[in-house]
Amino acid sequence: MTTKPALIIQIKKFALSCMWIGALLCHGQSWAAEPLPPKTSIALEKLHDLGHRAVEFSSRASELALQAMGMIGIHYKYGGSTPESGLDCSGLVRYVFKEAWGANLPRTSAEISRVGETIEQQDLRPGDLVFYNTLKRGFSHVGIYLGDNKFIHSPSAGGQVRIESMDLSYWKQRFNGARRINEPEPQ
Repeated sequence: MTTKPALIIQIKKFALSCMWIGALLCHGQSWAAEPLPPKTSIALEKLHDLGHRAVEFSSRASELALQAMGMIGIHYKYGGSTPESGLDCSGLVRYVFKEAWGANLPRTSAEISRVGETIEQQDLRPGDLVFYNTLKRGFSHVGIYLGDNKFIHSPSAGGQVRIESMDLSYWKQRFNGARRINEPEPQ
């Protein structure tokens, strides 16, 4: 029997997969033989742009993003490392990288901050890791960058995995740096 958190994860993964597949299938396709009303044309143009971004996004990090977004709503648990028991920030990152790429990352955000290559904030790409000082010590919090200055993370006790804007003053003031972990070579 599937547990409620596991079922929610499966449903979210399916919905996100359908969304990305739809965006990729529609990329560059014409949907109507006759001219479209201006509002429809604008909407399709935006969808087309989204398709371009989806292709770029999927080239490096779709598995990471889909895996991470499938965790939205999972409750925070200090030291948590599975969706069923709850996830803390580093548990979320470790779980996502393990599921998407088979990569084993260290346990804490501070240890993870020493893996991969350091990158500048203006060079962030989806799938990169973003680090924050939330406990009056460096690299005490980690999330996964999704693009458009948004990241996904497991925030704190009483919270759930969610997407946040890096533009919020809270996060701007606490930004510690970013790392890029390259996808392992296929074996």
